[in-house]
Amino acid sequence: MKIALIQLAGGTGDKAADIALASEKIREAAKNRVDFAVLPEMFCCPYDNACFRDFGETAGGQAQAALSALAKELSIYIVGGSIPEIADGKVYNTSYVYDRMGRELARHRKVHLFDIDVAGGQRFFESDVLTPGDWITTFETEFGVMGLCICFDLRFEELARCMTLRGAKCLFVPAAFNMTTGPAHWELLFRQRAVDNQCFTVGVSPARNPNASYVAYGNSIAVDPWGKVLCRAEAEAAVLYADLDLSRIESVRSQLPILSALRTDLYQLREL
Repeated sequence: MKIALIQLAGGTGDKAADIALASEKIREAAKNRVDFAVLPEMFCCPYDNACFRDFGETAGGQAQAALSALAKELSIYIVGGSIPEIADGKVYNTSYVYDRMGRELARHRKVHLFDIDVAGGQRFFESDVLTPGDWITTFETEFGVMGLCICFDLRFEELARCMTLRGAKCLFVPAAFNMTTGPAHWELLFRQRAVDNQCFTVGVSPARNPNASYVAYGNSIAVDPWGKVLCRAEAEAAVLYADLDLSRIESVRSQLPILSALRTDLYQLREL
């Protein structure tokens, strides 16, 4: 299963131009015979609370229509990063997945909103504008079940484990870690979730723009079930490619039985 990780220099404030740029890079990836093209979180909207509602779209909106048409034209799966979704007067941070026929295959609303206040570092409260989703997202493909979550969702092992127990072979994570959390936790989390769940993890970030109100870390990454980094970008815009050998999952799980050794009879979550 070949994937393209498309680290865009988007979020410019010109939505049409950002969609056109994403489309150009998806076409470039399709020429390399990929099965999946994956975009970053908020790929056509500045990552700024002041922009989310203004850049939002309802079902079948501009970004959704463009990605659906491209998936059908190029006969690839597209994990459409995320965009602000408007529904019932609320704004969600939502990722759409399209199959090779351009049909909407999955839709994930970010479950865990990014409300962070790090002393001497990043302060950002998505909950000032966004509403959290309330479902776990997996979807069926010709390669098997895949999982989907967005950025801060990855910090919650419970969510990753639920996707894995549903059969997810790869966790796709459009994300935009910042210059406080990125250097500290980005690679660590993608490798940790891959090792914990013995699956592939794929994180795709916007490229770094030091002049933006929110500066993304970049460093889009793919990790195998043993925790090996298959590819990793730097700060600049880039298209990376990774071949995921899905047989690796069963090989790792048979050698190191974690999921089959779970003691769910002992585990109980308690409120703090």
